[in-house]
Amino acid sequence: KMGNAESNAYQNHLSRLLPEEQSDIDGLFDTLSGSSGSTGAKNAKAAKKTVTLAALQARQSAHTREPLPEPMTARLYNGMKSIDLPGKSSGLSEQIAKEQFVIFVSNLLKGNADEKISIIMRMIAKTGGPLKGKQIQEFTEDLITSVVHVLSYRKELKGWSLENTRDSSSGVKALASELLSELKLPDGTKPVGSQLLETNFDQSVIEDWVYRVPQISVFLSVVIRQGLHVLHSLPDQTNDILNLVPHCKGIKGRGAVSLFDIPAIIYINWHLPAEMQHKWQLLFSSRLHGESFSQLCAHIVNKGPCIVIIRDLDGFLFGGFASHSWEVKPQFQGDNRCFLFSVFPTLAVYTYTGYNDHYMYLNHGQQTMPNGLGMGGQHGYFGLWIDSDYGKGHSKAKPRCTTYNSPQLSAKEDFTLDAMEVWAVGDAPESAGRKGKKSILDVDPQAQALLEMAGKSRQSEGLREPMEEDEGDD
Repeated sequence: KMGNAESNAYQNHLSRLLPEEQSDIDGLFDTLSGSSGSTGAKNAKAAKKTVTLAALQARQSAHTREPLPEPMTARLYNGMKSIDLPGKSSGLSEQIAKEQFVIFVSNLLKGNADEKISIIMRMIAKTGGPLKGKQIQEFTEDLITSVVHVLSYRKELKGWSLENTRDSSSGVKALASELLSELKLPDGTKPVGSQLLETNFDQSVIEDWVYRVPQISVFLSVVIRQGLHVLHSLPDQTNDILNLVPHCKGIKGRGAVSLFDIPAIIYINWHLPAEMQHKWQLLFSSRLHGESFSQLCAHIVNKGPCIVIIRDLDGFLFGGFASHSWEVKPQFQGDNRCFLFSVFPTLAVYTYTGYNDHYMYLNHGQQTMPNGLGMGGQHGYFGLWIDSDYGKGHSKAKPRCTTYNSPQLSAKEDFTLDAMEVWAVGDAPESAGRKGKKSILDVDPQAQALLEMAGKSRQSEGLREPMEEDEGDD
């Protein structure tokens, strides 16, 4: 009878999987357990095969570089081991049975928060029971590190690389602490800082956290699909995974390193409107295009929605998402999808409050109105401001920016700009096709005709930006 109960639970999990998913999992289990011949995988004899931690680690290190860092392999093993099978004394065996393996993959890839939680608890700490914030922090950092590592290993970074982005180590810590800031005790309080690390959280609190912070499940899914290389190319992958990292255009082969790191790209992309999450294209980089406000305007006007990121001389990284094409005009523009963000020293997104509609502003060459690029707040008092006298800016928020409820983003209220990038997100607007590449003379044919009548050559001909090839992915 015990055997029946066992096979029923097992059959329920198998029934969630498509036939090709079952054979994918069978194949992986056979490899790990050293079985030969896939036909034997379904019979009772193969079901007696088991997988050890050593086998999991050996699979990882059989490659020159492991697809997963060692701490995550151990966590996956603890998660598999945590699955109780009816009629077996739980947790004593060091071997993973086929049923445990299948239930582990099925629960983490297809289960609800309730089904995932006991596995996640054991992945956080072998002992289970209430967990300290510090243990949850270590798990979350391991998880994010593993996602960056495995996406790089599998060449799934879509044109980004560890070479053309900032080092990810501070970004891993920043993203982990941003996700942990959602941990809520039963009375609704959110412990912070050292208090968070020492607080005990029970299973129901962690289950609530996993339910409210979808990134945890998505990251686990990436680690299993790409790390163990199981169900990694199947059609049920949601947009969460497909657009986890956007395609990167415009930086390859230019010797530039982005101000973004991989965890920040994942996090900021998550907050963009869904239809803009598939692609980022570099429009402006102060290192590539020079430190000039007119150059900035020339590269970003009429190019569709954009992300602006700035580093001040103190090393703080921050910026904003502009939901509309930038236009040079003395009025506010944009809509309530705009937001401000911080990347370093903390990772956070600050969204529209409803207080005013001062979303985004770009002006140049006017006597009566401020000249520069701004987001949120008001004239002279922006949440983010770059002066047209390029190199100076401010982030004034006492105590918070009215439009976005953001704090001061820069180290000092009035800051000096160290570097700046602007990325177009989503597909370029129709009008940006050729128009964006024209010089001022193309736009004003009268000026061009006058110059030609006067016998003057077109000085700007040689200064045009080369049309950028649409790059393939790495």
